[in-house]
Amino acid sequence: MITGIKGTRFRRAAAVTVTTGAVLAVGAFGAAPAGAVATPTIAAKGGYVMNNGTAATLYTKAADTPLSTGSTTKIMTAKVVLAQSNLNLDATVTIQKAYSDYVVANNASQAHLIVGDKVTVRQLLYGLMLPSGCDAAYALADKFGSGTTRAARVKSFIGKMNTAAQSLHLAHTHFDSFDGIGNGNNYSTPRDLTKIASSAMKSATFKSVVKTKSYTAKTKTKTGGTRTMAAWTNTNGLLSSYSGTIGVKTGSGPEAKYCLVFAATRNGKTVIGTVLASTSIPARESDAKKLMSYAFAK
Repeated sequence: MITGIKGTRFRRAAAVTVTTGAVLAVGAFGAAPAGAVATPTIAAKGGYVMNNGTAATLYTKAADTPLSTGSTTKIMTAKVVLAQSNLNLDATVTIQKAYSDYVVANNASQAHLIVGDKVTVRQLLYGLMLPSGCDAAYALADKFGSGTTRAARVKSFIGKMNTAAQSLHLAHTHFDSFDGIGNGNNYSTPRDLTKIASSAMKSATFKSVVKTKSYTAKTKTKTGGTRTMAAWTNTNGLLSSYSGTIGVKTGSGPEAKYCLVFAATRNGKTVIGTVLASTSIPARESDAKKLMSYAFAK
């Protein structure tokens, strides 16, 4: 009698196990109800994804933990530039030796801008976001900051970045640089960076820039000629490897490790998110793909 009861219980448990396994198996192929979709495991220390249309949270991992942001900082750099009143994207900026010296001194990513060339603001935005040019970031900060000296203008521009963060009610974000090469006080969180990117994506110019895979700028030389720059290639590998990707920006560094702010649209739904402090370039892309696929399945 007792043995029979145990056997019945075992058979029922086995049936439940098989049924559950079947549901999970179906879920793995995307056919099960959204509730059966397994929450992904990512290598990054922090991650966050939301529905860009409704702002509904779809995934969190240490989403409000401040971390170094690397060059994902440049999303805010671009946002501040594009928020300037009476912005003329065709206005030119003369490239200064200070910009070149800066990237060399910091061994920083660059757009390889040529000292003396006149480059438009639009071109600088492409140089900022595609090859992650710290020289382009410096040029934009110098152009759009206020003050009588370059140092004052840069300080002013960074102040505008922090003001923009405050206007978005971001409690865990602070900038002390225009490009992510921080001075010990440059940080954000996966949730905050996602909100910054979502806000920036409201700009048609920003959206156009960050979804571009490659861009070739024609600049004016100091002698009045035209220089065709080497093509700038977008560092965001998702644009070529994940269907529907529309942006937005990579970042890396000794402290930041490997970061990626990402966005994609499928079937009229846009998801946007961030992974911070992943372990490698392939890992941050894998993390982002897992999170976007999970978000689309929910």
